[in-house]
Amino acid sequence: MEACIRQSIREGVEAVGQLERASSIAFIKDVAELIARSYSEGGKVLIAGNGGSLCDALHFAEELTGIFRTKRKALPAIALADPGHMSCVANDIGFEEVFSRAIEAHGRPGDVFVGLTTSGNSPNMVRAFEVAHSLNLKTVALLGKGGGRLKGSADYELIIEGFSFSDRIQEAHMVAIHTIIEMVEIELFFSESSLSELESLLAIP
Repeated sequence: MEACIRQSIREGVEAVGQLERASSIAFIKDVAELIARSYSEGGKVLIAGNGGSLCDALHFAEELTGIFRTKRKALPAIALADPGHMSCVANDIGFEEVFSRAIEAHGRPGDVFVGLTTSGNSPNMVRAFEVAHSLNLKTVALLGKGGGRLKGSADYELIIEGFSFSDRIQEAHMVAIHTIIEMVEIELFFSESSLSELESLLAIP
């Protein structure tokens, strides 16, 4: 069992390690700036996913509406997870429309839609991105397994590669999410002087 544990930990480290790639760092920076800009202009963030990715969407939203690392004003974010809405739409129209209908209800131009899907193939996520684009929302995709049908369809995308199971992909997604939130807080709430002090404290080159 110990060998299996070590292998599992190595895989987790490998998945998260992909975030050190230049393309991943650029993704995190660009998405943080996108979200901060949307907030500055009165926008909000809508977040969706299935299963474990929906749990990650809820986590993402509460870190923005609540408190992450510092006390600051609440930031508007909605995880598209309302059970009444989802069961209504799934029953009356079809499960592939549960997220797209919520985006239609809540999304406005200048908002940001973030879709979390480890396969990139879920019909309800594909449909969500279609509707988000039609409503002029900026779109962000956190993907895995090569990106699936959603590869190349979002304004910004991150693909965690090389894993056939969702758990490792979701672990890397969560580190990316936490880092994005941290950068959003820096963008919105740190002055240039305080940011310089923070960078010195953390010894950031």
